[in-house]
Amino acid sequence: MSRPTLQFLRPYLSRSFRPLSNPEHARVYCAVQRRSIVLGTGSSTPAAIESAHGKSTSNDAYTGPHDVEKQKRLDQLRKVKPISNYHPQLVHSVGVETLTIRDFNSKYDAINEAQSDLVVVFGRVRSVRLLGSKLMFIDIERDTQRLQAMVELKKLSGDESAITESFKSFKQVVRVGDWISVKGNPTRTSTGQLSILAAEVPHMLAPCLHHVPEKVENAETLARRPHIHQLTNNEPGDVLRLRALIYDYIRNSFLQSGFLEVETPMFDVEAGGAIARPFETIANEMSNMRLRLRIAPELNLKRLIIGGQDRLFEIGRVFRNEGVDNTHNPEFSICEFYEVGATLPTLIETTEGLIGGLHTAVEALRPTYFPSLTAPEGINFGGPFTQLPFIATVEHECGRKLPDLSSDNALAGLLALFEELQIIPPPNANLPRLLDTLAEMYIEPLCKNPTFITHHPEALSPLSKSFVDERSGQRVAARIELFINGREYVNAYEEENSPFEQRRKFIQQLEYHSESDRAVDESYLEALEWGMPPTGGWGCGLDRLVMLFANKKRIADVLPFGTLRNVVSISKTK
Repeated sequence: MSRPTLQFLRPYLSRSFRPLSNPEHARVYCAVQRRSIVLGTGSSTPAAIESAHGKSTSNDAYTGPHDVEKQKRLDQLRKVKPISNYHPQLVHSVGVETLTIRDFNSKYDAINEAQSDLVVVFGRVRSVRLLGSKLMFIDIERDTQRLQAMVELKKLSGDESAITESFKSFKQVVRVGDWISVKGNPTRTSTGQLSILAAEVPHMLAPCLHHVPEKVENAETLARRPHIHQLTNNEPGDVLRLRALIYDYIRNSFLQSGFLEVETPMFDVEAGGAIARPFETIANEMSNMRLRLRIAPELNLKRLIIGGQDRLFEIGRVFRNEGVDNTHNPEFSICEFYEVGATLPTLIETTEGLIGGLHTAVEALRPTYFPSLTAPEGINFGGPFTQLPFIATVEHECGRKLPDLSSDNALAGLLALFEELQIIPPPNANLPRLLDTLAEMYIEPLCKNPTFITHHPEALSPLSKSFVDERSGQRVAARIELFINGREYVNAYEEENSPFEQRRKFIQQLEYHSESDRAVDESYLEALEWGMPPTGGWGCGLDRLVMLFANKKRIADVLPFGTLRNVVSISKTK
């Protein structure tokens, strides 16, 4: 390698190095240094490098900023016709049936020879294969279905010279990623492949202005451009179908059991129903009143129970202004139901039936609807599920007795136990946080197969009824949590319906969480004063169910646009 070249590529190796004075040389050098991150494909062409980093060579008022690759594509398209003509309005031909690729494949699957039917299909180009100058094969895709289109010059109808010119022009511009429409006849090739034999030159419906890579591995690209991830990988689409199945199964299960589906407000003055930091906003039409996005629909659903509803459920979004990690996202989906007269045995039976039935449905459809997703391994979903009492299990696993959790010195007793067991207490240690830490260490690892944790200490469940457990002598909640493979999926309990006990528990929680600016929810307590019947309540995080049956460890892998960090990064794409 000559010294000038060495100085340019590795200037720090040259003793005679001087900074490059030509800005264009400096720009190219920096581009070369960044070549390894281009779409995860290893491409190092200047066009790909500039495309990955948003470097524009020009900017047009009509076509927007141009990187080198986009500019070349636009120039290629302009040679055939004006850019403004490449996105025509879709018009269905009179007397010609327009079919989806799925319907085409279903309708003509049994044919053995060419049919006289004239039909139209359209889809995204997935491959283009040229056989000489007069024959091309194009694979098009739509809704996970593929179809081969045969475009043979001598089989196209119309004026010979015009058709020839149109055929050549189409060959010049069509490429992977384009949406095209094909009018032709169903046929089967000599190799037995169902195809459509074009009767006209295919029409361009929406050209792709960028190169569609075979595979994308670059994390930044996947985060900021989820559409590229879906174009290059079947898994995101399979996750969407799995999510739809889970929602549909749960919704139909409740509807068939006589539950009423409802919706409750996303906004409230006080975001109650769980202990979490809410998102806040301002309502301009309410004299700039501060509002909060809900952290749970629970309290409003119970208001409907008080108002006379017997069995109801809601599937919706909730928002918690807290951390993002492998299993948490500030915005997530939840399903909650409330049933008058339901007790813990009722809730356990419902949960076992719902989770077991959902597992059966998912596995029956997995090979067809989401084949790229592997099933969770080593988990037995058969009932009845194991039950582990909270206090007794912790005491058995750590070999120590818990202090009286209702006493005034319960916090000091737990801290002493942590010191004895050489466990580091959580930040801002209080009774609930210390108890949660013990559960994480000693109970959750035991929950490989679906397992109910029962008899939680009262301090952990301010909205559930409570009683003195005869076995432990401690005051516990009428509550269950379902854990699978060490992760929580369901939280359910017999609802506290006494306005007096609920007030006591609200005040107790304020004492535990003195750092919070929350106040006693007087409006909910007033609603309880009208009489709430004995009721069982149930909540399930749906994103975690998708994670379970998609066999994913990160919640970002089952959200179509990733976590909040990914969503924010999309708008930052330059």
